[in-house]
Amino acid sequence: MNIGVVGNPRYEVLQRLLSQLAGLAPDHDLRLFSEDDLATLWPEPVAPLTSDTTLELLLTFGGDGTLLRGARFLAGRDVPILGVNLGRVGFLTTATPEHFERQMAEFLNGQYDVEVRGTLQTFVGEASREREGQLALNDVVVHKAGVARVIHVRVTADREEVGQYSADGIIIATPTGSTAYSLSAGGPVVVPDVDALVITAICPHTLAVRPIVVRGEAEVIVELVPPVPDQVLVSYDGQEGAVVEPGHHVRVRRAASSVRLVRLAQKGFFARMRDKLKWGDLSDRERGSSAD
Repeated sequence: MNIGVVGNPRYEVLQRLLSQLAGLAPDHDLRLFSEDDLATLWPEPVAPLTSDTTLELLLTFGGDGTLLRGARFLAGRDVPILGVNLGRVGFLTTATPEHFERQMAEFLNGQYDVEVRGTLQTFVGEASREREGQLALNDVVVHKAGVARVIHVRVTADREEVGQYSADGIIIATPTGSTAYSLSAGGPVVVPDVDALVITAICPHTLAVRPIVVRGEAEVIVELVPPVPDQVLVSYDGQEGAVVEPGHHVRVRRAASSVRLVRLAQKGFFARMRDKLKWGDLSDRERGSSAD
C-alpha cells in the first residue's frame, strides 16, 4: 500500500508518530511518501511525495487545516484521507496521537468507513473570459483585503438575483464547511449528507440579511458592485487565494470530484458535534445547580 504523508511540523509529537508509522511499514508492506517539510523528522529517509505519486491513502498529521491542505494536494483524486488530530478541535479528523498505532491497525484490517464529501469549483473573471480557481472542501469566500472595509456585491443563485449585500464578505459553504467559517459568521449547521450549499454574509450592514440554504447543484455568482475597494480576494478553504479585479465575478458550483474521509470510530455526526464543538453542552449549568 502506498501511503502519502503531510503534516504540520510545529507539533512536537509529530516526530514520534512518524517513527511509529515507519515502524509499522515493514510488517504491513507500506510504502511511505512524505512531503519535503517533514524530511528531517523521519528516523530514516522516505521517498518524496509529489503530485504524480500513486497513493492508496493520504495521512494528515495536524488539525483541520492540514487535512484541507491534503485534500487540495489530491486535487480530486479518488484517495481516502485519514486525519490524525494534533490540534484542538479537529472536526474533520478521526485519529488521535494517543491511539495512533491501534487506529492504524484498525484501518489496515478494514475496520473503517468512508464519508464522501462534495467540493466546490470556482471560476473568476468576466462572462467571456474566466480563470478556474482551486477546489474547496469547506468554502469559497469573497472578501476585502487589508484594512476593514465593506464590499458591495450582487449575489445570484441559478440566475435569480438573491440580492445586493453590503458586508465584510460572502461565504459559499458546503455542508462540510457549514461547521467552519460559515458557522462563526452565524450560518446554520447542515448535516453532511444533505445536498445543499449555504450562502452566508460576513457582518452584513443590515438586519434584513440572513444566511440562505440553496440546492446543492445551484450555481452561485458573486459580482462586485462599484465602488470597489482597493483589493478584493477570493479565498479557498481560508488557505489559498486570488485577486478579484473590478468588473469581475466569482462563479461557484459543485465540483465533479469529491473528498473521501476515513472514519474509524462509529460516532455519528451529532456525536462529533457534541464532542468537538461542545454542542448542547450544559455541564456548567449542571455544576451550578448542584452547587446551589
